Amino acid sequence: MSELLHPSAPHDLPGFITAPGDTDVLMVVVGIILIGAVLAVGNLYLHLHTLPERMAHRSQKLQFEIVAVLGLLALFTHNHLFWVIGLFLAMIDLPDFSTPLRRIAGSVEKMAGVAPEPDAAEAPDHAAPRAAKISDEVKTSAALDEIKSRIQRDLKRGGPGNA
Repeated sequence: MSELLHPSAPHDLPGFITAPGDTDVLMVVVGIILIGAVLAVGNLYLHLHTLPERMAHRSQKLQFEIVAVLGLLALFTHNHLFWVIGLFLAMIDLPDFSTPLRRIAGSVEKMAGVAPEPDAAEAPDHAAPRAAKISDEVKTSAALDEIKSRIQRDLKRGGPGNA
């Protein structure tokens, strides 16, 4: 049995028109493409949004945490100024002031005869014998006594450097 079309219906129907009760293939394909496009655009947006953070992380910059916080603020507040500031901070190399100052402080301590404080990065030396530590303390104490005696001698003479 063949179904007859209504006499006023066009005889050449487009392929995307489905019969009642059948699955609309065009709608399913468009839905899948729409979901894929939304996921792709979202992935592109997040990839672009983390650009300053990835730039600062790749170059091991000191301001990495600041750039990361600015990126999160820009993401959650939708304020693009935070993202721009983070991008500029990621591009700029801030000078390292702490390393030269630490070296200067270490040199001054060495000149004064004061034992340098152990670095936080270095592990404490538990294997060193107690006698070596005591001898280091004696050397430091002797150096401090020598410095004190020089200062007192200079004060008695009326000024520093009159040795």
